[in-house]
Amino acid sequence: MQMSTSTGAETHALLQAHTSVRHYTNNPLPRETVERLVKTAQCAASSNFRQAYSIIWVTDAEKRASLDVLASNHGQYATADAAFVVCVDFKRLHKCCELAGVDMKVDSAENLLVGVVDAALFAQNLAVAAEADGYGVCYIGNVRTRIAEVAELLALPDLVFPLFGLTLGVPAAGAVNEVKPRLPVEAVLHENGYDAAKYDELLPAYDATMADYYASRTSGAKTGLTAAFTGEIAKSFVKINRPHIREFLVSKGYTFA
Repeated sequence: MQMSTSTGAETHALLQAHTSVRHYTNNPLPRETVERLVKTAQCAASSNFRQAYSIIWVTDAEKRASLDVLASNHGQYATADAAFVVCVDFKRLHKCCELAGVDMKVDSAENLLVGVVDAALFAQNLAVAAEADGYGVCYIGNVRTRIAEVAELLALPDLVFPLFGLTLGVPAAGAVNEVKPRLPVEAVLHENGYDAAKYDELLPAYDATMADYYASRTSGAKTGLTAAFTGEIAKSFVKINRPHIREFLVSKGYTFA
């Protein structure tokens, strides 16, 4: 089915208007709204139709407060109209194999990638559906910083692990920043082969774009090296981030055999 021009333009505008929202009005979403969003999210593509994900809807106030601390996102989980943790899930698939009398061969790097991709596509569908309904959203990668404690808090079994958090709701006053400029299209679009030479010109120009953005945005202004894309990226690779993740995944049954 082909979209009408107006509908297509509205979809592009919606996607290009995305910005992370980290503080909300704390008005809980009705169950029917959450279930409708999740149902839409489930229509995302899935490798071999495995649907290798689950989403934990955290409604308990104490658990939300704990997630705020564990994820070091103070106020985000506490004020969200709906708070989630998106998980890679092979437990349900293990049960499928058990019911079919098959000895499941789950422990491979390929299966891990399939689960991560499935969960990410599902979550992005959910985020876009929420934004189409007028809500703000934000992903929270910091649930992996204390991943074992998050898994314990949510009673996650073997073959299930937290990939990231996701909060959504009506943005609180002043909680929405201007849209952050993305890399120019030519930086990520390569034709017929990979061209690394163009980065010598494109990245310094993008640093200037980001410096202008951070200097003028409504809240959280930055200047100097912290306003440069290349500087921020370099800082993130000075050391191995979250080195405990591999050991945790092994404890959940992913040894990459």
